[in-house]
Amino acid sequence: MKPAYYEFQNSAKILAGKYALENIPTELENLGCKSPILLTDNVLAKIGTMQTVLDALGAGGIVPAAVFTDIPADSSDQTVNAIAALYRKSGCDGIVAAGGGSVIDTAKGVRMLLSQDITDILELMGCECIGRGRQIPFVIIPTTSGTGSESTLVAVIKNVEKQVKMEFISYYLQPDAAVLDPRMTVSLPPKMTASTAMDALCHAIEAYSCLQKNPLSDAYASAAIKMICSNLYTAVKNGRDEEARMALANGSLMAGAAFSNSMVGIVHAIGHALGGICGVPHAEAMTILLPYCLEYNMDKCEEDYAKLLLFMTDEETYASTPGQERASKTVEMIRRMTCRLHEMCGLPLTLQEVGVLEKDFEKVAQAAVNDGAMIVNPKKADTADVISILKRAW
Repeated sequence: MKPAYYEFQNSAKILAGKYALENIPTELENLGCKSPILLTDNVLAKIGTMQTVLDALGAGGIVPAAVFTDIPADSSDQTVNAIAALYRKSGCDGIVAAGGGSVIDTAKGVRMLLSQDITDILELMGCECIGRGRQIPFVIIPTTSGTGSESTLVAVIKNVEKQVKMEFISYYLQPDAAVLDPRMTVSLPPKMTASTAMDALCHAIEAYSCLQKNPLSDAYASAAIKMICSNLYTAVKNGRDEEARMALANGSLMAGAAFSNSMVGIVHAIGHALGGICGVPHAEAMTILLPYCLEYNMDKCEEDYAKLLLFMTDEETYASTPGQERASKTVEMIRRMTCRLHEMCGLPLTLQEVGVLEKDFEKVAQAAVNDGAMIVNPKKADTADVISILKRAW
């Protein structure tokens, strides 16, 4: 499928490799930032990850004017507003964020609020197009290899009062620089390493096969798939392997850029519903649902799924597999991968394992068919289709 028109943006400068952190002061200087606020969470502060970042900044003469670590697991409007107030009170002139998806989304929210010269992020709720506003220097340091938030145009922030998650989309949510340093992910435990990598793999696969795919998103997605599949087992077995860690970090970033500029699909639509209604962690939902959703889409996506086999395995396996069997072989390989990860680190394989109840299927299905990700799935799905997938995955 060749789009008649598409848009693609991945504007962040990428600093990647061992000691990438030590190059942040130069980037901040180039951006006109001398006194940033450092955002992270309490866990990263406790295990020493935050100190590694502080040491790298300090070695280049940068001392944060403020540090904020009390960021919840779900980024919230209250937290965003509090950080922006601290930023202004402390005389900060830029943002450095080190963490996973919640920290990064929080930082994106703070940058939005500051750039638009407002005091409450809720003022932007419902805005479909947020302009650049005032330039706020912004550097992201991801500490997981899954969400790809450092390269996406999206931030998800919880409205605490209404208990709903607000999605903000803007070309100006991307950072000025994204920093991939293996020291930031070597402490990830095996199960989290596996689940976040599967999340990134799902981003890439859906980006490669959704209705808004384009030549550039295909290039990013296919490279991401190859990097993740070639290095995942190594990173799970030996978290200190910096080469494997860097490969997963690069794969996550490229998968994020791919789906941010194309979209995802039915896996994410159902996964979002499972998260909201049943509390299933997003990455685990992706792992469980992926093969079943690929089978559902097979009659529409067989050609794309057949091509994925080349990225997931070696040339010899691809060449020796008959053309008409390659798409099903791709699904088979994903099943083998998840089964092996289950054996290696306990990654769940069924919805029962993560506490989903059959009585919630109807509610999940209703939410899934109304999810924005379903719009660009190559095959339409109604509630009966979603319930069928849930039953197979249960």
